[in-house]
Amino acid sequence: MTDRSRDPGSLSPRRAVERYLRRRRSDSTDSSVQAWKYRLKLFVEWAEGIGIERVEQIRGYDLDEYFELRSSEIAPATLEGEMWTLKKFVEYLEQLGAVDDGLAESVRIPDLDKEDRTDDVTYAATEALPQLQFYRNSRGYRATREHVFLELAWYTGARQGGLRALDVRDVDLERNYVEFHHRPETDTPLKNKQRGERPVAIPPVVGNVIGEYIDDHRYDVRDDHGRQPLLASARGRPGTNTLRVWSYLATQPCRRISCPHGKVRERCKWTEYAHASKCPSSRSPHKIRAGSITWQLNRGIPPEVVADRVNATQKVIYDHYDWASEEQRWRRFRENMERRRDHLEKLDSANYDN
Repeated sequence: MTDRSRDPGSLSPRRAVERYLRRRRSDSTDSSVQAWKYRLKLFVEWAEGIGIERVEQIRGYDLDEYFELRSSEIAPATLEGEMWTLKKFVEYLEQLGAVDDGLAESVRIPDLDKEDRTDDVTYAATEALPQLQFYRNSRGYRATREHVFLELAWYTGARQGGLRALDVRDVDLERNYVEFHHRPETDTPLKNKQRGERPVAIPPVVGNVIGEYIDDHRYDVRDDHGRQPLLASARGRPGTNTLRVWSYLATQPCRRISCPHGKVRERCKWTEYAHASKCPSSRSPHKIRAGSITWQLNRGIPPEVVADRVNATQKVIYDHYDWASEEQRWRRFRENMERRRDHLEKLDSANYDN
């Protein structure tokens, strides 16, 4: 007689997902696991709703049905992420022997064009640079926490988790650079772990602002591990949601110009902490990162250098972050060709006698 407690196929979808996520925690960041948990939660709820009690009951037709349902509800880029997560989960079930071999091939992954993967609502240089100039020239906002957040986010192109992880000791104001370190044991992991550790140079003007912030505006606090967060709240190191709200507030254009949405700032709820994300002109850290990467490329910084600065591969940059116009791309191409002429001269001057 078969012991069903030892039969992986008898796992409920919910229990199977919990087991899968426990396994992935050892080699993944908390933020990644949380994202997978949310995506698979949607699948579990759907599976339970159609009467799937054991994972061994899942068939290719079910996976195709789920694809059809989700494709009618979400954007193509979001669907791609969900289906990749589901496929990895089904591959795990195959490894356990809980489902038929080859079932994961039934998970449909949408074939997206680059335009489908990107979001055209980014934080463009035409918005970011005037906003930064306003902060630098403002008595009320200069060197405040939100100003420093925007300077760091724009000039490093770092991810939200990297900005949150910065300590005061990670800033070298004499040589003008910041260092990103992977410190998972004290609650500040980097997405790519040790491979995400790097120094990133910043302009002197940014270093000056950071120095003023540390001296005059930063809360003199430590986090739960005794570290001094650079971007500090009154209680210590901010959570990811708090940092995102700072981003929304820092990018609102009504701080320097009239509201583009016809509202009066003094009476607008979008300027409040709890409603800042609702402002159509506010931007998340991810949007700032994307705008920064495009701007750095347009300024003529070689793609491999930008990739090192923002800790991403060149392919990821081109596929997901580079939202330059065709005119900007052609200008980059022409500038790169001019720089390469120097190398051609070296080849022309080759001396066979030497």
